[in-house]
Amino acid sequence: MAPDGRVWQGDSVPATPAGELAVPRLHRAARIEDAVHGLLERRLRRTGWKINIIAYAGYGAPGWARVLCRVLLGRPDVRQRARPEKVRGWRSFATLPAKYAKVTVETGDVRHETTADRSGFVDTVIEADFTPGWACVRLSVPDAEPVEALVRVLDPNVRFGILSDIDDTVMVTALPRPLLAAWNTFVLDEHARAAVPGMAVLYERLVTAHPGAPVFYLSTGAWNVAPTLTRFLSRHLYPAGPLLLTDWGPTADRWFRSGKEHKRATLARLAREFPDVRWLLIGDDGQHDQEIYREFAAAHPDNVAGVAIRRLSPTQSVLAGSLPAPPGRPSAGPVGQKWLSAPDGAGLWKLLRDAGLV
Repeated sequence: MAPDGRVWQGDSVPATPAGELAVPRLHRAARIEDAVHGLLERRLRRTGWKINIIAYAGYGAPGWARVLCRVLLGRPDVRQRARPEKVRGWRSFATLPAKYAKVTVETGDVRHETTADRSGFVDTVIEADFTPGWACVRLSVPDAEPVEALVRVLDPNVRFGILSDIDDTVMVTALPRPLLAAWNTFVLDEHARAAVPGMAVLYERLVTAHPGAPVFYLSTGAWNVAPTLTRFLSRHLYPAGPLLLTDWGPTADRWFRSGKEHKRATLARLAREFPDVRWLLIGDDGQHDQEIYREFAAAHPDNVAGVAIRRLSPTQSVLAGSLPAPPGRPSAGPVGQKWLSAPDGAGLWKLLRDAGLV
C-alpha cells in the first residue's frame, strides 16, 4: 500500500466483481515473447543457470519505501576478477527474466512478500520505519544469494529536490536518431560514453546549496542498462540517486512502452508521494523534455521550483532529431515559472544563481 492508501503495481492483482482474479489478454507480441522465454528458461535451467536478483536504488520517506529490483536467470560465474570488466551495451539486453518469482523484502523486523511480474520486475511499496538518508533493504528469492537494495529516504522537512533527464542532459547520447542510438546503446563500451560538460559540477553545487535535497534521474531508458548508468554516474562524480527507468519490450497491450507516458506518470507519482517538495526539473531541448515539463508545471505549479534546459548545439540537435533552437533565445514556460536555458552546466549554474534557486 502507498502512503495515501492506494495499491501500487506488484501489491495485488485486480479482481473481477465476483472475486475472481482478472487475467487480461496479452498482446500478441507479449505472448510470443513469453513463449520464447519459456523455451529458453527450460533449456538454460538444465545447463545450470540459476536465479539471481538485480537490485535498483529505491526511494521513500520515514514510514514507507518504494523497492525496485529484477529477478533474472544467469550463468554461474566462479571467476574472480581483480577489476570490473568492460561491458558492451548489448550484454545488458541479453537477459532472461524469472517470471512471477516470489521475492521477500526485509528491513529490520518487517518482512514483505511480493511477486515479480512477467518481465521479472518487482516494483512495490513497503511500510517500515526508516531514518532519513540512505537505508538498505534485503531482497531474497529461494535458491539464490540475498542482495541489498539502497533506498533514498527523504527527510519530511525537505522542500527542494532535483529531477534530471539522462540522455543528452548528463550523458552524451545523440538520441533518438535510430542508427546512432543503436550504436551508442548496443555497441559502445560503457567507458566510451562521455559526460555533458559541467553538469556533474552543477548537480554537486545544487545539493551543497540545498542540504538533504534528493537527486532523481528520470529516463526513457530500459532497466537493463541501470547498472551501467549507475557506474557512469559514479565514475563522472554525479550525486547518487535513484534511477527511474522503464521496461524493455512488449507490454500487455502494445508492442513497446511509451517513453513520454512513462515520464508523465512518474512526475505525477512524485507529486503525489512528496506533495511538499518543489522540484528543479533538468532536461534538454533535443527530445520531449520541454513539452513534458511544461505540462507538469502547468498541472502542478506548487511542485516546480524551476526548469533548467540544456540547449543542444546545432549539430547535436540534428543528431537528436530536432531543429536547432534560435541562438540566445530561451524556451518559454508557463507564466510565473522560472524557465532557464544554457548550453552546459556552467551556464545553467549562473542562470540558476541569478534566479535565486541556489
